[in-house]
Amino acid sequence: MWNTLIGTLAGAVVLTGAASPGPRLTGPGTIRITSREVANTRIDLGAKGLSPGDMDVVREQLFNTRITPKAIGHAEIVCTYIVKTSRNCQGTFFLPKGKIIVGGPIYYPQLFELAVAGGTGLYDNVRGSVTVTATSSRPRREVLIFRLTV
Repeated sequence: MWNTLIGTLAGAVVLTGAASPGPRLTGPGTIRITSREVANTRIDLGAKGLSPGDMDVVREQLFNTRITPKAIGHAEIVCTYIVKTSRNCQGTFFLPKGKIIVGGPIYYPQLFELAVAGGTGLYDNVRGSVTVTATSSRPRREVLIFRLTV
């Protein structure tokens, strides 16, 4: 299953040779997966209701249904509200061959883009972005497209 996930990377993705500590991306690539929210906890700080400093703590399961109906990983995301309509989020996507770290502001939760700040394992030293498109709200489901460079 893990080798198949690597096959979903589009573009010129090449793994480094045996001299490196482990496989890493050495060229650009795209990963298209879906997510399903499994937990969302709102932490209400300060004034009652949505106000600056409130937080959402989210956990999602990650899927590549073209390969398997089972989850291939999970995501953990923490968002802090700046104002009612804007939050700043940081998250980690736990994938079979490593982790991808993302962060940035979200104004419209139905469609947004976050920066890829780095990663571990296969994704060591990656940069790029992830575009997230919501496809349903209960439970929240999303399409995630990672565009990665090294």
